[in-house]
Amino acid sequence: MSQSPSLHTTLKDRAEAGRRLVEPLLKYAHRNDVIVLALPRGGVPVAYQVVKALNVRLDLMLVRKLGVPSNPEFAMGAIASGGIQIRNEEALRTHPISAAAFEAVVERETRELQRREQLYRGARPPVQLKGQVVILVDDGLATGASMMAAIRAVRMQAPARIVVAVPVAPLETVETLSFEVDEVICPLMPEWMMSIGYWYLHFPQTSDEEVNDLLQRAWLREAHGDSSSQEPLDD
Repeated sequence: MSQSPSLHTTLKDRAEAGRRLVEPLLKYAHRNDVIVLALPRGGVPVAYQVVKALNVRLDLMLVRKLGVPSNPEFAMGAIASGGIQIRNEEALRTHPISAAAFEAVVERETRELQRREQLYRGARPPVQLKGQVVILVDDGLATGASMMAAIRAVRMQAPARIVVAVPVAPLETVETLSFEVDEVICPLMPEWMMSIGYWYLHFPQTSDEEVNDLLQRAWLREAHGDSSSQEPLDD
């Protein structure tokens, strides 16, 4: 795992966060067996900068956090495409949740995951990950529950290698994930996390429109056999 020499760094926005991931990922550039999977929505603008710089493919790994009903930002688990479900047992001990309440959150987030699948991918066929180098990208991690669900969903397809690349995550989460994947890249690893947004100067919610725009631009370059767009890297 890689770490910044200074934790006082603040990221300008998600585009800059993506550019910070490029250098440690350069060994994967221009390879046909590499695919970057962004975790929507916030991971898409981060991943977009990575795929432009490395000239590799972009796709999605749809994951939904299961928020505690009384505190939706606090993850009691996560779900991912393929029926993957992760439970954060520590969170569930801290916030006792009935089985019915837990399942209600699962059902709601499953509907949202399916909505996004249709909205973002449409008729595009599922990505094939067997034998591929898969780089999972998000705009930051807190508990890591969503990323763990993504990892398990990817692992089901027997990839050659799984890499997690995020701009910021707490040291404990990075250490936990390092036992689950082949490589973790994280420039900023504070010992504790107030929030992911704390590390960004500009951290608005990523819209469905932005996700679709970036996906279409990336897929258009891929279709033309040129993932290395002529666009400026700071868009």
